[in-house]
Amino acid sequence: MNTPDPDEQFYRDTESVAFPKLDDRQMAMLEGLGRRRKVKQGEIIYRAGQRDFAMAVVITGEIEVFAVRDGVEQILAGGGPRDFAGDIAMLNGTSAVASARGKSPESEILEVPAADLRRALVELPGLGRPLVDAFIMRRQRLRRDRDFAGLRVLADGGSQDGHLIHDFLDKNHIPHRLIPVESEDGKALAARLHLAHRDLPALIDVNGAPLRRPSLREVAQVAGLLRRLEREDEMEIFCDLVIVGAGPAGLAAAVYAASEGLKTVVLESYAPGGQAGSSSLIENFFGFPTGISGGDLTHRAQLQAFRFGAKFSTPAQALSLTITDGEYRAALQVESCPATLWARCAIIATGASYRRIEAEGREDFEGLGVYYAATAMEGALCRGATVVVAGGGNSAGQAAMFLSECAAKVLLVIRGADLSKSMSSYLSRRVETKENIEILRYTEIRKMTGGRCLEQVELENTATGERRTVQTPAVFSMIGAKPCTDWLPPEIEVDEKGFIKTGQAVAKAPAWQKSERPPGALETSCPGIFAAGDVRSGSVKRCAAAVGEGGTAVEGVHDALGTYVERIAPPRG
Repeated sequence: MNTPDPDEQFYRDTESVAFPKLDDRQMAMLEGLGRRRKVKQGEIIYRAGQRDFAMAVVITGEIEVFAVRDGVEQILAGGGPRDFAGDIAMLNGTSAVASARGKSPESEILEVPAADLRRALVELPGLGRPLVDAFIMRRQRLRRDRDFAGLRVLADGGSQDGHLIHDFLDKNHIPHRLIPVESEDGKALAARLHLAHRDLPALIDVNGAPLRRPSLREVAQVAGLLRRLEREDEMEIFCDLVIVGAGPAGLAAAVYAASEGLKTVVLESYAPGGQAGSSSLIENFFGFPTGISGGDLTHRAQLQAFRFGAKFSTPAQALSLTITDGEYRAALQVESCPATLWARCAIIATGASYRRIEAEGREDFEGLGVYYAATAMEGALCRGATVVVAGGGNSAGQAAMFLSECAAKVLLVIRGADLSKSMSSYLSRRVETKENIEILRYTEIRKMTGGRCLEQVELENTATGERRTVQTPAVFSMIGAKPCTDWLPPEIEVDEKGFIKTGQAVAKAPAWQKSERPPGALETSCPGIFAAGDVRSGSVKRCAAAVGEGGTAVEGVHDALGTYVERIAPPRG
């Protein structure tokens, strides 16, 4: 009996979700939002790489969606009456990953602009779910399609810069392929595009044009992630709320704030999700009985925020925050953005980053064997090998369990005696009983060595002084967190570890002594400036808790703005 191909089964099972037929009611809803257009055979409706393109609903005739790689066309989908061409890029403002064109001698389509579509998904019951589900599923199918290239990263196999671009695109859910230049495909691609070793890593866009040694900002521009927050001639941007950081707390705040009518801007320095976005499986998050990956959870949250009109810019790192008097409480300078961002209120949700392992040689293998997330991308590098996970918290436990499914053995290195103090009991029991996970207690990593990539580590038992060498291609560092607060002004009070103080802990701050009201539970030492999630002193370091704090912070924002009485309609566009 032949075993069915899991990919073929996946495509069959998801076909109806990815390509639903619109009913009469849905067609009528969309009719009022768009304009009809006649297209001839081969006429382009939208192009790969285009931003803010319209959804195309087929009235008569047929259209098809296609991609071109190195001059060869790949037909991705086709559709007739009541079908529609569109992609998740319409929701999040990124670039189209494929092109659409007329297939019949003449077809009639209804073009619905992206801004009007986003409004419709919020305001029109019965329309949002099937379209959003279709967009999400189409992207999942593309990312799984081995023949679809999307963006391509051509890099030396041992290139830290190449891995960084690969990781950045992966964490931002952009379809792409990493192609080692030493492979046959890599050599052929480099020769065809006249790329020398000094040009690597190179990013090849969806139209086949190479970008030599791009910065992350340039990669984000090609992918459509980096959106201008202002017009070319504007030197000031004004909003009701700026959220710095797009982890669970920042994303929850963005959803609630934008849905309740606040003009909301979200700044994210790398990729949405924060530490939670790097979790391979979150099993104790409310409402997901079988668990959900952190990447999927936070990606869906970002799409919600986009639907309600929140504006995101990635990568966009806040460099400074100035507290001001008057209607606009915060002035921010943002990396690579010449304009000053003025906000009536601000939520700081920058979270915390994993600490670096203090081991000799560690810096030589960042991204080449030393990782700070355990997702499918990293897991593929560890198949059949022995890997090391450093840390004793939930993130380390989740990583160890995930990696144990593909690695031959997982060594969980902890400094103390047991896991019960820092890991949820259900997870610690699972880790302790997993056959191919070995817990190394009272152990620290002392040295990392290898050639172009990590090859081995030296471990020390701090109780006995005994040292051992382990052959491994990967170390996953999850050894505690440092709050991302170095950029904040002295007016924002922090505790001895750098976490932001809020609520009663700042009631005696100078700014509150002059205020007619006490600080809100998540308000900082400066009225109108809030903190939420892992960056806040005293916060519970759990994804669900961060989501709750994001929503609570928005309630405080309404209170501070004097708009707490009633909610206004969701924003248009």
